[in-house]
Amino acid sequence: MSLLEASRGLSLYLKTLEIALDDNRITFDEATMLRILGKALGVSPLDQPDCIAIAKNEMPSPISDEQDTEWSQREIGDAITYQALLVAALDDDEITDDEMAILDGFRSVIELREDEHALIAEAIRATATEDEAGVRRLERLDRFLDRNPWS
Repeated sequence: MSLLEASRGLSLYLKTLEIALDDNRITFDEATMLRILGKALGVSPLDQPDCIAIAKNEMPSPISDEQDTEWSQREIGDAITYQALLVAALDDDEITDDEMAILDGFRSVIELREDEHALIAEAIRATATEDEAGVRRLERLDRFLDRNPWS
């Protein structure tokens, strides 16, 4: 039995982790994004082995069906968490397929709408500084939006 305490953050994290494990491996890019997501959702890096075991159905989840249903509802802050993940993906050299899968997966888990995604992209544009790093972030954002299913 898992020693993890059931929480909404853990529920969202596990759903996203299951998507990352679709190919039975976690790449460096995925691990980086999962670490950021875990921190935002209150899941400790020390809990990662248990989380992986739960996501692979090797260990029972502490989350009941009732809790899962209740915690599937959108909450304030979900879109900001997605925005933080997107910025983290934009701030390395490129958004890899693995990063794209986590972004798509988390967006699906929190049921982010197309119009909300567009607002997040515009917020990133508006806050990007005019230095070299900001310009590169905007270039990567444009490439991401070209690959994004809502573009």
